[in-house]
Amino acid sequence: MNTRFDMMLPRRQTILGGVALAAGAAAPAHAQLTIDMTKPSFEPVPIAIVDFKGDKVGADIAGVVRNDLQNSGLFRSISPSAFIQQNMDPNAPPRFPDWRSVGAAGVVVGQVAQSGGNIKVDFRLWDVVVGQQATGLSFTSQPDKWRRLAHIIADAIYKRVTGEEGYFDTRVAYVAETGPLGNRVKRIAIMDQDGFNTRYITDGKTIALTPRFSPTLQEIVYMAYGENNAPPRVYLQNVESNRRELLGNFPGMSFAPRFSPDGTKVVMSISADGNTDIYEMDLRGRALRRLTSGPAIDTSPSYSSDGSQIVFNSDRGGTQQLYVMGAGGGGERRISFGEGRYATPVWSPRGDFIAFTKISGGSFGIGVMRSDGSGERMLANGFLVEGPTWAPNGRVLMFFRQQPNSGGRAGSVTLHQVDITGRFERQVPTQTDASDPAWSPLIPQ
Repeated sequence: MNTRFDMMLPRRQTILGGVALAAGAAAPAHAQLTIDMTKPSFEPVPIAIVDFKGDKVGADIAGVVRNDLQNSGLFRSISPSAFIQQNMDPNAPPRFPDWRSVGAAGVVVGQVAQSGGNIKVDFRLWDVVVGQQATGLSFTSQPDKWRRLAHIIADAIYKRVTGEEGYFDTRVAYVAETGPLGNRVKRIAIMDQDGFNTRYITDGKTIALTPRFSPTLQEIVYMAYGENNAPPRVYLQNVESNRRELLGNFPGMSFAPRFSPDGTKVVMSISADGNTDIYEMDLRGRALRRLTSGPAIDTSPSYSSDGSQIVFNSDRGGTQQLYVMGAGGGGERRISFGEGRYATPVWSPRGDFIAFTKISGGSFGIGVMRSDGSGERMLANGFLVEGPTWAPNGRVLMFFRQQPNSGGRAGSVTLHQVDITGRFERQVPTQTDASDPAWSPLIPQ
């Protein structure tokens, strides 16, 4: 990657070391800039993000940080119009009483400077209650990468407040849909998680579906139909170079591909000779192994976070339900027992939950359950909601929602994001109608 992120470790260690000593001396008050993610309910942290000084891009960087944190549902961004202290020196402590009076638990300041054709961005998060710096970092990058710097800063703030990794410096692949509903053009698109920097990696000449990111590399696997109505095939494509390769010329129809946690295998469904079963392909040797066998339709496989198990949906019991088996096949056990049908399961990268689509009573929903089927709860419902995908920290889901039109039929298709509590849902902006999202891992720095 051409972008250089200079973490300036000596300075970072000095800043964080000083904060650790101060935090230890005043732990009770410091908790007000902390969210306990294990609690079932909490109030969003009120935070003030001041426009960064030194360059006009500083206001844009602060705006992206503000939006990232606000959109997570864990932070409440205080409007700049409420700020009492103005023209702050980013290298000096803020006037803490001014920020306490507007209800801020934290205040973020920063500056941007030119550095040999690059930009150098410094930021600091101040704990207003304790009256000390909570964290601070410095980055150097190419000027056109300023949005990514903003996402990385938002991730650093998120981690400092929650104790968990952020998810803002990520991409989302999805199916971009255009044209009339009866004759859709479907292309694979990739964008930043907040809807910016969209680009298309298929040309729309044939239908492309089910993009899935590698958990270790910036690669996606997806299904695309051949020209002249040829059966669909599974392709592997590098996001950076756009290099594409055919995974294999399988007999019959192949679909629903997904990577293993270590990125060395792809599991998928192949329909051949009247059966639809789950297969695993080793990407190193291209060896194909069959994992299920029988007259049932077995599809939508997804590995557990440690790679030892696979969840999938199957109609082997008469209705479409979720099953878990060993990664090598065998030992299948049903885990869904609620009313209705279950589809598109995907295991959380944390390993604690399985997300799914549920169809019951003519409506759709996005839900989660534990890997043994317990603790089922619904996070979103609607006319047509489908296709959950996890953020890399396992705290947020994205899915697509289709709205009915005035005639009660399927209308526009949009992406949505919801946190694991189900409290915070928002629409994710896209250039076109969009479906079947897939979240990337954090982008390597």
